[in-house]
Amino acid sequence: MTASFGDGTRCVHAGLPEPVPGQPFLPGPVFAAPYHLDPVTGPAAAPDGYGRPDNPTRRGLEAAIGELEGGDCRAFATGQAAITAVLMSVLRPGDTVLLPGDGYYTVRSFAASTLEQLGVRVVYAPTAGPYPSFAGVRLVLLETPANPGLDVCDVSALSAAAHEAGALVAVDNTTATPLGQRPLDLGADITVASGTKALTGHSDMLLGYAATRSADLLGRITTWRSHTGAIPGAFDAWLAHRSLATLDLRLARQSANAAAVAQALAARSDVELVRWPGLPDDPSYEVASRQMRRIPGVVSFDLGSAERVGRFLTASRLVFAATSFGGLHTTADRRAQWGDATPPGFVRLSCGIEDPADLLTDLNASLS
Repeated sequence: MTASFGDGTRCVHAGLPEPVPGQPFLPGPVFAAPYHLDPVTGPAAAPDGYGRPDNPTRRGLEAAIGELEGGDCRAFATGQAAITAVLMSVLRPGDTVLLPGDGYYTVRSFAASTLEQLGVRVVYAPTAGPYPSFAGVRLVLLETPANPGLDVCDVSALSAAAHEAGALVAVDNTTATPLGQRPLDLGADITVASGTKALTGHSDMLLGYAATRSADLLGRITTWRSHTGAIPGAFDAWLAHRSLATLDLRLARQSANAAAVAQALAARSDVELVRWPGLPDDPSYEVASRQMRRIPGVVSFDLGSAERVGRFLTASRLVFAATSFGGLHTTADRRAQWGDATPPGFVRLSCGIEDPADLLTDLNASLS
């Protein structure tokens, strides 16, 4: 898809096959485990031989995400499977990896339970910095905006510094999505994300992916996926591809709702530590304004106590208590209940696509 088209057009047409009379725009999922093989030449005669490494529905989704991210993509069963594949296909015993200290907590848990046990040295840095020297580091993993605190880091500057020291850079692009920023354009070697969140946006499936412009890295990631079997099912891949068509529309409403919600929360004296990188006084505003094409629909804030969060969610008619984010419905998650190192009243609010006036009325009434 030519880069001259806008986001909406690219999302609608990404990864679609050439039009054939009598065929659907997006062919239905192929569920085969084995495929017919040529009796003489075997698997060399066709692209599909066995369902774990080969599936045309999955390849269509990968082509679509790859167009949006600007690289070659491999889809995974979950975001955690994708990020695990990146870590395990790049790192070896004796290597050093730099992880975000304020990013997705399961990545830190995996590092402590698995990477360190395999002899990988794990170093942490906050997303907003300061960062240590990258000398001797094999892989720098960035998550920007960070989940759940929403700090933003300068991907271009950090990628340049890491490359100068001989390190690879991977960026978790879950919160931003490829319509919010394209890490590969900013100098990263790999972009990785949970497609469970805003990318697919309907809160009805699990998905992950990794994308890169390096044939070597793509080969390693593909081999890891084939050996571990961490593939998404054919129907999930089809659902995800179908959902991409509305990504631009969904993000536009979610971002607009987040702007209104963040301003409303910041105006209240009974709400603390409101974070949204689109607010002019947010600590991440300057970097986000330069780096991001749109600010995501996630807002974080502190209500002071777990009890008040519970009262707020019980009173609300439109804000559902749920983990994950990026869906059509507005949800709120008290992160400390999952073991995240956040204050007991810290809330990550994911704005859905409700009418802004209704959402603000419900939010203010529930908080009061």
